[in-house]
Amino acid sequence: MDWSSIVGANIRRLREERGLTQEQLAGEADIAMRHLGRIERGEGNPTVQMLGKLAAILGVKPERLFGEP
Repeated sequence: MDWSSIVGANIRRLREERGLTQEQLAGEADIAMRHLGRIERGEGNPTVQMLGKLAAILGVKPERLFGEP
């Protein structure tokens, strides 16, 4: 699994654990839902700032996004 897929899978898992929809997380992060979908599928390339923002919204430290799902 490549890094994009690992990060995307972790974001999706954490989002689902918190009962958030893609629409809700994208809205809180101020990004397009399609962009979040691409990130979760490992197709998008989020910036470091975006990863930090998503981690904060999900209530985790950014390094949690890089662990094996």
